[in-house]
Parts: sequence; C-alpha cells; structure tokens
Amino acid sequence: STWIDKMQDFDVANVRDALSAFNRLISPAHKKLFVGIFDTLETGLSKLGDTTAKQTKAISKLLQLIKDIPMDGKQDYDVLGFIYEYLIGMFAANAGKKAGEFYTPHEVSFLMSEIVADHLKDQKKIQIYDSCSGSGSLLINIGKSLSKHIDEKNNIKYFAQELKKNTYNLSRMNLVMRGILPNNIETRNGDTLENDWPHFDENDPFSYKTLYVDAVVSNPPYSQKWDPSNKDNDARFSRFGLAPKGKADYAFLLHDLYHLKPDGIMTIVLPHGVLFRGGEEGKIRKKLIESNHIDAIIGLPSSIFFGTGIPTIIIVLKQNRENSDVLIIDASKGFVKEGNNNKLRASNIKKIVDSVSDRTTINKYSRL
Repeated sequence: STWIDKMQDFDVANVRDALSAFNRLISPAHKKLFVGIFDTLETGLSKLGDTTAKQTKAISKLLQLIKDIPMDGKQDYDVLGFIYEYLIGMFAANAGKKAGEFYTPHEVSFLMSEIVADHLKDQKKIQIYDSCSGSGSLLINIGKSLSKHIDEKNNIKYFAQELKKNTYNLSRMNLVMRGILPNNIETRNGDTLENDWPHFDENDPFSYKTLYVDAVVSNPPYSQKWDPSNKDNDARFSRFGLAPKGKADYAFLLHDLYHLKPDGIMTIVLPHGVLFRGGEEGKIRKKLIESNHIDAIIGLPSSIFFGTGIPTIIIVLKQNRENSDVLIIDASKGFVKEGNNNKLRASNIKKIVDSVSDRTTINKYSRL
C-alpha cells in the first residue's frame, strides 16, 4: 500500500531499501527463520529488465495486479495459498521435468494429509516433519487436515528440511504467510541424507537430542544418486541396510522412519520400482516387512506428477503396529484426465482414505 500510494514516484530502489530494512530489523529470536528469506527475490529483481526504469515498470504492473487481491481475511478460503498453489502448479506444468521436484500435486498432498490426520485425530499436540519440503505444501495441507480435529491450531509444530536454497526460501515463505506462529516453524537448508536433522542447537553442543515427531511426510526426488559410503553405522540405516548408490529411495524412507515416535505415522511417495527391485532394496524391503513397519501401499495412477509419466506409490509406515498384515490398494484406475495429466477426484481420495482406515478388502481394488 505504501508503494501504491506513491505510484508516480515509485522506484525499484524502494523495494531494495525495504528488503535491506527487513533483514536489519529481524527479531533476534527468529533470525534463523527469516534471514535470507528474500534472497531469491533480491537477485531476481535484475532479471525484470536491464535498466532500473524497466525494472520499475515491471514491478509497478505487478503491484497493480496484487492490489486487487482481497487480503482482509473475510474470505472463507486461504486466498494467498490458493494463488500460490495455482502459480506453482502452472509453473510446474510448463517447466517439464524439473518442476516435479518441488511440487506435490494438491490432490496427492491432500490424500497423504487425510491419512495422517485420521491416525493422529485424538492427539492434543502434534509435531510434523517433511524431510524434502520443497514448497512446503505437504506440511501445510497436513496442518489443515489436522486442524479439523485439533482444538488449538497453534499446537501443531512444523519441521521442514530442503536442500536447494531457492526452494528452501519458498518453503519458509509459504509456512510463514499461512499465519503459523514463528515459534512453531523450524526450517533447515541442508542435505537430508548427508547431514541428518541436527541433534543439537548449533549454539549449544550439549543440547544433544534426536528429533522424533508424530508424523513424517515426504515426496523425495525419485531414484536419486547418493553416497552410501561410511554410513554403515548411521543410526538411520543400520537396522535395515544401505540403499544402492544409484537409487536413494529407501535411504529417504529409512531416514523418515527413524524420526517417527513409537505411535507415529509416515507417508512417502516413491516410484513403483521400490516394490520389486532386487539387490540391497530387496533385503531392506524384507526387513521392513519382518519388523512389521509397512501398514499400507497405495498404487497411484500414472502421469499424476508434473513432468513424469512413471507410476508412483504412497507407502504408509508406522513404528508400532497392532496388525501384522499389509494393505495393498490399487488406486491406479480412479482418476480424471486433465490435459497430459491424470488427476485424483475427491471421490477417489475418499475411497482410498476410507480403505486405509477401515482396512477393507474390495474386489480388484484392495486386499490384505
């Protein structure tokens, strides 16, 4: 509103001044959460034109668009969140393979959230962690699904870890602008497999403790190369073995499982191949089943993610389970076609969630 009021006199320099003031005035208590959050925006200003006049003109046009967005909080939906997901979805659809890396389609995100929320619905305080947080949408959707059951939404704490700096900034912005209290957000820019979530506060090496949460969700990069050398004694992997260096899928899964509390739940999206590939993966899979961690496996339709047609699955795991069976759901036929992509409908999502919570057998659909 300040910039719109001075529209004739507005200049790109006003934006640069505001950004440096923002960095200067961050409360010491929230330095970690906010420092550098606008770095991507700052370096991006120069891409809006090769002269300050062109940059000023581009931003002025943007401000005129933004000022029409209702921001008074009287809407019955999350306006910024809706626009954000729409833009990222459009960007992902047009950016080919690269964009699937940081965007989980809303329907898949919602499906995972509903499964997690059903498991945690009686808890008063909840901690959730995404080890490959991307734009943060998975965490936010879980928060939404949980807040239908929990009396006090400020009793949900969010942990987000992301490797790529620009995407990490998206993660932080997205969490902050949803009105989540800064004290309830912990974010980390780091390599999940190389450097586990730090066990201590960097300023206090004696505060050693492992992060255990009620729910972990993730959509890691599929079949990523990684370096398993010297990780035999890593507590995350030592029980089950090391994923092969050409495919880190099980390394991400074991990392997530390690951070679960005894009564916790996790959902992870992985490529279909993790169900039947042999070698080290076969051994890990066998141990996971023998240790009774796999609760359900959901086969999704192909072409449901941007930029990749490969079939994917959601695996639901728990630390401690009352059942000793595994529920297998073939949900690959339930979708509607949209352009090149397949999309889960609300009815498809409800059928999956109900099948997981009731553990029902349905002919040619689900089986224990």
